[in-house]
Amino acid sequence: MDQIDGDVRRLLEPGISVLQLRSKHLDAPQRERLGRQLLPACAEHGVPLIVNDDPGLAARIGADGVHLGREDGGIAKARDLLGAEAWVGVSCYADPERARRLAGEGATYVAFGAVYGSTSKSTPHRAPLTLFEEWRGSPVPCVAIGGIDAGNAAPLIARGVRWLAVIGAVWNAPDPTAALRAINDCFSSCKESSSP
Repeated sequence: MDQIDGDVRRLLEPGISVLQLRSKHLDAPQRERLGRQLLPACAEHGVPLIVNDDPGLAARIGADGVHLGREDGGIAKARDLLGAEAWVGVSCYADPERARRLAGEGATYVAFGAVYGSTSKSTPHRAPLTLFEEWRGSPVPCVAIGGIDAGNAAPLIARGVRWLAVIGAVWNAPDPTAALRAINDCFSSCKESSSP
């Protein structure tokens, strides 16, 4: 667990926008300990720390927010625990109706995916690129999830995706810092290519 903490600290420097504590292999006390270790480093770099699936844990450790799946309770309950200013992101899979409903309930962001095949998580839902085009005009930003790396990120960014959720592309890379920089470079390249 200390290795995870150290690896995350190294990755905060090259530009993680938001860090999600998603460590399904750890038990509850270990996840809480890791969350408490990560909070000061995230704060130092101005990176919000959100907890996956567990509003109670997010509240206990003072995290910036929570990411909710279909079975993790509603936005109102999460905000009761975490406060009105907390980040509350929601998984919307490939369901734009769910995204519109939860955006209306006050979601900070909606997440669609899996976009591509993923080795980090079972992905029964596939979000087509057209879904991101449809969402582009919404005031609630969207996140793309699933199998994303520097080689396939550009079509998502070009369609208005605000953030890319990545696990394997960074953690399984021989050089995680270089992998993260390559993904971040995709945002810069897309901005340059869309400039007049």
